[in-house]
Amino acid sequence: MVEAERMRVSVIGTGYLGATTAACLAEMGFDVLGVDVDEAKVEMLRRGRVPFFEPGLDELLTENLPTGRLRFTTSFAEVAEFADLHLICVGTPQLDDSGAADLSYVNSAVDRLAPHLHRPTVVVGRSTVPVGTAATLAARMAALAPVGAEAELGWSPEFLRESFGVKDTLQPNRIVIGTDSPRVEKAVRALWQQQIDEGVPFLVTDMQTAELVKVSANAFLATKISFINAMAEVSEAAGADVMKLAEALSHDDRIGGKFLGPGLGFGGGCLPKDIRAFMARADELGVEPALSFLREVDAINQRRRARTIDIARQLIGGNFAGRTVTVLGAAFKPNSDDIRDSPALDVASTIASLGAHVTVYDPQAMDRAREEHPQLNYAPSMMEAAEGADVVLLLTEWTEFREANPEKLGEVVTQRKIVDGRNALDPTYWRSSGWIYRALGRQ
Repeated sequence: MVEAERMRVSVIGTGYLGATTAACLAEMGFDVLGVDVDEAKVEMLRRGRVPFFEPGLDELLTENLPTGRLRFTTSFAEVAEFADLHLICVGTPQLDDSGAADLSYVNSAVDRLAPHLHRPTVVVGRSTVPVGTAATLAARMAALAPVGAEAELGWSPEFLRESFGVKDTLQPNRIVIGTDSPRVEKAVRALWQQQIDEGVPFLVTDMQTAELVKVSANAFLATKISFINAMAEVSEAAGADVMKLAEALSHDDRIGGKFLGPGLGFGGGCLPKDIRAFMARADELGVEPALSFLREVDAINQRRRARTIDIARQLIGGNFAGRTVTVLGAAFKPNSDDIRDSPALDVASTIASLGAHVTVYDPQAMDRAREEHPQLNYAPSMMEAAEGADVVLLLTEWTEFREANPEKLGEVVTQRKIVDGRNALDPTYWRSSGWIYRALGRQ
């Protein structure tokens, strides 16, 4: 292995994880070559354009491309020749016909890289995979690589939060590597030596434990979100205020306030598919009852969408047919253009199917939303989206929506009625401006 500061790294896959990882490692001083089979995506990155929205990533890309530290290619032969360390950063989406993870992209990454490995090499998976996958891939790679078992595989899960991906890569809260190989451990230490020197915990485990870390973390976070949303259901029935309840719970340091935000629930490309894949893998391992609680976690999350629709329907007299509805938000979370399993678009599409004229506005996700949901209407601004609305639904808590002026918005709507699906607004402030305000878990 070469010295850490001169280590050459390939990043396999240039989606959200891969592109962010590649740009950040170049920023850290490594020579990085990203590889993808999608020629259009590679060409876009070569021109300094990011194919998705992630705060700060554009700047890193444009700063590091001219230095030569960051390049992109479609050639696996080139990356095999170039790199001392290969990072697998491809997606593992949910299969169409089950809750299990689709491992075709991970398998393809190994199948394309391994035949070009003619010298001792370290390959480290970063993708979220079902436990047991890494051992299978290690055997697969050794069988396909000309260098055989000298092509060593480890697993180091990523913990990036969308819209905080750059920060979470440059300043991780922990580094985990699953391996029993000193060479793999040394390579991963070299990659993150700066962060380790700054006190970031570095944990070495077996590969199975490393694989479980990410899905366990996501299962816990999903459970916490669904817990407070279950309390929102109870609060509504009992006449309580779930926001005050969450605040009171947050002062218990055993519980804390993070992820205790009641509302429309979680979406995106990680939590929903990861908990379903986790349940599917537990079933394969014969321990399905151990994760049976995640079925209710998932069900609670889905019920929040139905409840939001019910509240909006109540506000407009019980029927969406012929009504005008404004949906503020399309991305599954603010500061992102990711619409995968977006609660906002799910609600918007359902309301449209019930006969309403639905107009959507989102600061970043409009193009993706139009492509996936052409049946909806779209407006270029919040004010234009709200024109003539019988009810407004705030479903993604962008700062622009949080800071909206209820008086100005009230001038363009037909009826001052709003459903705050994220508990992001001040009810008193909006009601004082003549709005009928409803939110999940509150009277």
